[in-house]
Amino acid sequence: MPLLLTPPLHGLVVPPHSPFHADGSLNLSIVEQQAAHCLKHRINAVFVAGSTGESSSLTVPERLALTERWVQVTRGTTLRVVVHVGSNCLDDARALAAHAQAQGAAAIAALSPSYFKPGSVEALVRCAAHVAGAAPETPFYFYDIPALTGVNLSMPQFLALAHDRIPTLAGLKFTNVDLASYQFCLRANGGLWDLPWGVDQHLLGAVAMGAKGAVGSSYNYAAPLYHRMLASFAAGDLPAAREAQFQATRLLALMHSYGPIAAAKFTMKCLGIDVGPVRLPNEPLSPTRQSQLRADLEEMGYFDWIA
Repeated sequence: MPLLLTPPLHGLVVPPHSPFHADGSLNLSIVEQQAAHCLKHRINAVFVAGSTGESSSLTVPERLALTERWVQVTRGTTLRVVVHVGSNCLDDARALAAHAQAQGAAAIAALSPSYFKPGSVEALVRCAAHVAGAAPETPFYFYDIPALTGVNLSMPQFLALAHDRIPTLAGLKFTNVDLASYQFCLRANGGLWDLPWGVDQHLLGAVAMGAKGAVGSSYNYAAPLYHRMLASFAAGDLPAAREAQFQATRLLALMHSYGPIAAAKFTMKCLGIDVGPVRLPNEPLSPTRQSQLRADLEEMGYFDWIA
């Protein structure tokens, strides 16, 4: 029987930004503010050092320190810590997985190696099993994000092969716009798997298909908007749910026009949580672009949406 996370990753899960000082060094003192912000906005869990957290731009020692700080800050709260441990170096990923388990993380996740890419589902399962095996007492999620990894393999086939080979497999972080594949995953093994959705612009569609949880970068700065969308859908008010989803989609289009992580980090600063700059190869916003983005957010009505 798989080692499922209890309770599963339902509701909104935030992938927090990795906070940096102005010089680009890790600023762990901000994590407490980030955690308080998540709790204020009814976030159920954090997904540490994922794509939004610029994990591929962090050193292994920085990722270890970030995990330790998040576990420390959230101890005794309702926030659970899921640690992303994926890496192009599978031995680094195993070291991160073992450390996350030792720290008491609720779960771990790993995306596929992306420089040398697994060429088949079988190879992908072997990679995932190798990483998950370093944390044999911790639920494991495979993080499917083909737009960034370039690895676009069948997730229904992955679940079928991994079921008996990864004892800790709890499910998938499904950051993939393929809603057809998602439906098959939802029904695999009698609905066994936990499948938090990972594409914010399509959350309403995924919820209509049966999604119960979601991990998304914009929940850092727009959780109230998504809570309204989910509440409207649950109440059967589809026009209101659609309007909230469209507002979120407009907001995300704006963010992407400026560079999504840099824009999101600036928006967090506007909310009073200064998570610092981005690291190369992400590019920072100039002061002029920051002023433009703030004006665009005000014109859009963003600060009213999230009040």
